[in-house]
Amino acid sequence: MQYLSTRGGDAGRVFEDVLLAGLAPDGGLYVPQEWPRLDAAEWRALRNHPWEEVALAVMRPYVGDFLDDGELRAVIDEAAAEFGHPAVTPLEQLDDNLWMLELFHGPTLAFKDVAMQMLSRLMDIALERRDERVTIIGATSGDTGSAAIEAFRHSRRATIFILHPHERVSAVQRRQMTTVDAPNVHNIAIEGDFDDCQALVKAMFNDRPFRERMRLAGVNSINWGRILAQIVYYATAALALGAPDRAVSFTVPTGNFGDILAGYAARNMGLPVERLVIATNINDILWRTITTGRYEVTGVKATTSPSMDIQVSSNFERLLFDALERDADALKGLMDRLSQSGAFDIPAPALERIRALFDAGRTDEDEVREEIRRTFRETGELVDPHTAVGLHVARGRAAPEAAMVSLSTAHPAKFPDAVEQATGHRPELPERLMHIMEAEERFSVLPASLDAIETFITARA
Repeated sequence: MQYLSTRGGDAGRVFEDVLLAGLAPDGGLYVPQEWPRLDAAEWRALRNHPWEEVALAVMRPYVGDFLDDGELRAVIDEAAAEFGHPAVTPLEQLDDNLWMLELFHGPTLAFKDVAMQMLSRLMDIALERRDERVTIIGATSGDTGSAAIEAFRHSRRATIFILHPHERVSAVQRRQMTTVDAPNVHNIAIEGDFDDCQALVKAMFNDRPFRERMRLAGVNSINWGRILAQIVYYATAALALGAPDRAVSFTVPTGNFGDILAGYAARNMGLPVERLVIATNINDILWRTITTGRYEVTGVKATTSPSMDIQVSSNFERLLFDALERDADALKGLMDRLSQSGAFDIPAPALERIRALFDAGRTDEDEVREEIRRTFRETGELVDPHTAVGLHVARGRAAPEAAMVSLSTAHPAKFPDAVEQATGHRPELPERLMHIMEAEERFSVLPASLDAIETFITARA
């Protein structure tokens, strides 16, 4: 298995190269040179098998010679052991044809744990073999940062710096990051929004002297290792509902497009995914893009689902690359237009290819509250605002022959105020996390300035 950049400036990379690099040197994102496929018989043979065995079958083609089956299975087993449910990512039925995929049973109660627990182990193996160290840089709108810090806090080979928008993440999300007392962990609160954080991370990766001097590595969803690990739960959910002999659709509350891109990868691997439904909050660039064909950045508005308060959805570039029939020059032209004017129009043939699989819906703040209230009233389940965005869009979209699975991306206790306001019930943190609400916090507040951030990191890496 080899990988290439969406912008055409790098190709022939193997798995450990893209794992450690994150962003390609030309500013593009790495994708597989060819999508591997399992045939129907191979998918059918995985039914009723443990999560770990499905993970091995899904991840094996992408990893290549980096790990043998025993080594890869050890990574998967260690990561799965960190989850508080034996199924790792269990399904919960809410209605006749509506299911909720619970992705919040990991150590930080968010879907990011699934990938991050594997990513940290894979990166440590690669770094040990090369006898190297890296500086991990990441931007978070809430959950990525805490999952990354939890996963890498014990790394022997990585120092980690996480940027989050100051006073724009929930108290639980912030404290999961800032109460970790480890010498290799640094939290930076940026005076701005998530897009400012993400832009700073991209700028650091594009600053080649700084990147090489600091040995930068990325763990945001631009890192292919993140996408790879997330393909697994699409496979386990679809198999549990009858795939490959029954089509399944997925609705995904989406900000940076990484989670739903994993569903696209699963379909390319041969899973019968009928529709992938993008669910946005009022920061609805992806809904507008699918509806109109124009990708246009507007201002970010703060919501009760802060992990989705994003305008620049980085992983959309990977889908667009395929929709443009892997024309790197055409893709680069659109990305240049986005940098220059904040917008571009998707060519009609590419938009038609996207719409053939993807649909989109939008949920405003009143609808989020009502969905939390309705789900609790009808099922007794408390759901967080991000999950509510997905459920609101998912309802009524499933055809009888294709089950609809809506992804539940965070535990309700990460957003207790919003859940209590909607239902009158305040979800409690699991006992193992109660200490974070009293522990000392450690973070630095910095302006959204590349010079300031690079100076800070240089002094501490």
